[in-house]
Amino acid sequence: MLSLRLVRRLGTATSVAATTITASDSVNSASEKLVSNVVRGRERIEVDEPALVKLKKERDPEKLFNLFKANAHNKVVVENRFAFEDTVSRLAGAGRFDYIENLLEHQKTLPQGRREGFIIRIIMLYGKVGMFKQAVNTFFDMDLYGCRRTVKSFNAALKVLTQSRDLEAIESFFREAPIECGIKLDVYSVNIVIKAVCEMGILDRAHLIMLEMQKLGIRPDVVTYTTLISAFYKVNQWYIGNGLWNLMVLNGCFPNLATFNVRMQFLVNKGRSWDANKLLGLMHCLGITPDEVTYNLLIKGFCRAGFLDMAKRIYSHLPDRGIQPNIKIYQTMIHYLCKASDFDLAYTMSKNSMEKNWFPSIDTILNLLEGLRKNGKIDKARYIISLAQKRKPPFSANQMVAMQSMLSRR
Repeated sequence: MLSLRLVRRLGTATSVAATTITASDSVNSASEKLVSNVVRGRERIEVDEPALVKLKKERDPEKLFNLFKANAHNKVVVENRFAFEDTVSRLAGAGRFDYIENLLEHQKTLPQGRREGFIIRIIMLYGKVGMFKQAVNTFFDMDLYGCRRTVKSFNAALKVLTQSRDLEAIESFFREAPIECGIKLDVYSVNIVIKAVCEMGILDRAHLIMLEMQKLGIRPDVVTYTTLISAFYKVNQWYIGNGLWNLMVLNGCFPNLATFNVRMQFLVNKGRSWDANKLLGLMHCLGITPDEVTYNLLIKGFCRAGFLDMAKRIYSHLPDRGIQPNIKIYQTMIHYLCKASDFDLAYTMSKNSMEKNWFPSIDTILNLLEGLRKNGKIDKARYIISLAQKRKPPFSANQMVAMQSMLSRR
């Protein structure tokens, strides 16, 4: 178990231990560097352009580590989020977590380690590769590097710790660290914990955390309520979800687009497509503009309930609402049109979608090809296959063979 005791205080020796790994290869001499000047605002920076290119190309973990370490003071490398994250990800892929720890601990000792924003990035990078103890230690040791802790760095460490799914460690850190470090929690802190506890399926505990935080003067926001409503709907405890919705409104916190989409999803899952349609009307009345997710859910709801004509009507009016069909809307419509044997309209939608490199699932494409073949529309089937051949990334050889075989069946 990743208890708080294990998470804490491993750290001050970490940076010392990290320095025992030394660069074994010398990275290119200064004569090999192409240096240009870049003006970023009023700050003039010397840019070693090849360093970024070399980092991107290097595949050997040890050489990658040495190259990054040699550029530890190069702002263009260190401040480049992609280069930093890509290096850490590739070292993790090679299983070289010792190199990752060495690089990140070394960065904390440099001038950038006095900036909270930079330390937050270190914390998040540790979390990205599952090094939760090091992430939390980084938070606790910030003062050693002259970096002031605030609720922002606390929230970053808390968010990383929630990935461990260790409830004891999460709650310990959540309750004890703010007192020890003099940090005042905010609603984002609460939302991070509630989301994690909901994902672990401990909904009663998540609800209790919200109530406890209210006693401390932290008022739940729409994200708090939406997270809890969604979690209770998913486990079919709709009466609690509805109660939370009413409580949210009574407390002067009004639902947003995400909250309405959660409710829409619940109604669709329950087969209540007409109630979902009424909810859409309520959104318009309240001035909340539905998005592609909203319409895809509504279309899917009517299709599932057997009201395909209503789904077609909603689809046809999307441009009037300023909505262009996305890949999910196309997939939903094409799938259910094929089930209803409306292969002509399914072909038209597939053509429009695939020409944008948006492809339905392979099963849907095979159903469409079979329907077109049975109806004697071989040319249309061939055109669908020709579009499939242009897909990026491409379909597998077996998938293309399956499509071609549809044309030869009797």
